[in-house]
Amino acid sequence: EGQVPYKGSASAVVHQLVGGLRAAMGYTGNRTIAEMRKNCRFVQITGAGLKESHVHDVQITRESPNYRVM
Repeated sequence: EGQVPYKGSASAVVHQLVGGLRAAMGYTGNRTIAEMRKNCRFVQITGAGLKESHVHDVQITRESPNYRVM
């Protein structure tokens, strides 16, 4: 069992998730969730790969509301 700090209403979180899903569907050329489930595959990367794939050597002046580095 665990907790996370309150980040606002569920609708704000769902809005961000839907935005990410729409972007992924656009990147992969899928028009429906069913197409995406059929055509896409999950690729697991290492922690080092994740760190390298993110922006680096840039000074953040203001945090994005939908992105944080873990």
